[in-house]
Amino acid sequence: MTMRTLTPPDTEVIVTGRPASRRTRQLRKAGEAYAFLSPTLILLFVLMIVPIVMVIGYSFQDNVILNKSPEVVGLDNYVAILTDSGFWKATGNTLFFTLTSVAAHLVLGLSFALLLNSRLIGAVPRAIFRGLYVLPWLFTVAVIAVLWRMLLAPNGIVNFLLNTNIEWLASPQLALGTVTFINIWAGYPFFMVSLLAGLQGIPSDLYEAATVDGASPVQRFWNVTVPQLRPIIVSLLLLDLIWTSQQFALIWLTTGGGPIDVTEMLSTFTYKLAFAKYDFSMASTSAVLVLAMSMIIAVLYVRHQKARD
Repeated sequence: MTMRTLTPPDTEVIVTGRPASRRTRQLRKAGEAYAFLSPTLILLFVLMIVPIVMVIGYSFQDNVILNKSPEVVGLDNYVAILTDSGFWKATGNTLFFTLTSVAAHLVLGLSFALLLNSRLIGAVPRAIFRGLYVLPWLFTVAVIAVLWRMLLAPNGIVNFLLNTNIEWLASPQLALGTVTFINIWAGYPFFMVSLLAGLQGIPSDLYEAATVDGASPVQRFWNVTVPQLRPIIVSLLLLDLIWTSQQFALIWLTTGGGPIDVTEMLSTFTYKLAFAKYDFSMASTSAVLVLAMSMIIAVLYVRHQKARD
């Protein structure tokens, strides 16, 4: 079939053939979408996919990076790292640091969110408290580390107020608990802000109906507030587990994993293998194991988000 269309002045446009099929139009739209996404996809491939594949490859070799002729050793690196007492010490410290921090973040964040959402506090005090409670979230990790190192120094303000001379960050008995406290102080505002937004989105009709039914404040909390906040709480817990288990900067800038290995985390353990001992094969193996543990939590988070949607 041939169609002839006249366009002024005396110009002919001849269109021959059948209209484009639906599949062709879909392919054209998909091609346009991927063309717009291509810069981001290329960056992700170069900066994330390629390094991950290289690290996984290094974990099955020996004498990598510094040696021009690496040797394939199979699973020997994994056997060595899993039988290393230092790795398990770092794993135990990471579990204590992570679980304690996440639990405290939830309790403090929810408590302060309930306080700021209460009608018992006026508008001006509420605004002041919000600024004070969010303050730790405004500092970078470096500032937080330097700040607390100064506060907890033997001649710092904390020892002055307590009238003691304790080495908070250098004591084998106190160092792990101290860095955990610092991380709790730095991380609870994220929970507080997220849960406060969730509290403000709960319909007041639910509380009114519970009050009419004779529910006490405690019953209203457990039967109205907690079920309404459950999706947000689960998402926050999973995200915080991933972030806290990979905390490096705070530990490195406060204790460096010491004294001895009291505050050694999986992140600092892997870093020292690579850049202190220059054992990149074992460092890659440790990094792959950390990646596998993080992926388990990430899969749980994605499944929760899909179920929530």
